[in-house]
Formats: sequence, structure tokens, C-alpha cells
Amino acid sequence: MSTKEVQEQLVNSMKHWQGIENRSVESTGAVIAKTDNPLIRLVMEIIQRDSQLHHRVQQFIIDSIESKPISLSTDEMGSIAEMVDNHLKIEDQMVGLVDKALGDVKDKKMLVQEYLLNFLVEDEKKHAAMLR
Repeated sequence: MSTKEVQEQLVNSMKHWQGIENRSVESTGAVIAKTDNPLIRLVMEIIQRDSQLHHRVQQFIIDSIESKPISLSTDEMGSIAEMVDNHLKIEDQMVGLVDKALGDVKDKKMLVQEYLLNFLVEDEKKHAAMLR
């Protein structure tokens, strides 16, 4: 398969995926409207925002193929490298705090708090991995 064919297939896949993400936003919105449970609402809001962000990333991929090629020069990276390194330290601090909190709640029958702390630590680790 040629590069052009792969690009076309990727654009089509991203557009299809965007439709699925839109349905996810609608679905989570329906659950949010139906429940007063704060934990369920929070989880649905998290998923909804992630779906909205995924849609944006998918559009970026489409745009990078159809209209705006993406480049990243060493000069661009060099000009922000120190700031990115500083932010990585912040992310690592947050992971450390959440890890400590997870250790504190372990075996304390704090399932909701442990569930949410696990979400936070994975999200912070994901941020750090993206920057690295």
C-alpha cells in the first residue's frame, strides 16, 4: 500500500472514530442527566472530556495529512526544553503525592478514593510519558 493510500485510510479511520467519540459524548451526557450520584457523574464527565479531547486529536491527525503538515525543529524544542523539564518535575511530584496517598488508603476500605487515586496516578504518568 502506498503512503498516499495509507494516509487516505488513516483520514477515513479518524473521521469514523470521531463519529464514535461524538456518540460517547452523547452517551455520557445522557447518563449524567439521568443520575444524581456524584461518583457516576464524575466518571462520566471524565470520559466525556476525554472523548472530546480524542476528537480534537483525531482532527489534528486529519489536518496534518490534509492541510497542515507538522514539523518540529530542534530550535523549537531547544527554546522550550527547560520549561518542559520543569513541567516534568511537577508531573513527577504529582505522581509521588498520589503514590503516597494510594499507600495510605490501601487496605482501609476506601474503595472510591482508591479508585479515583488510581485514575489520577495513571493520568499523571501518561502526561509525563507524553512529555518525555
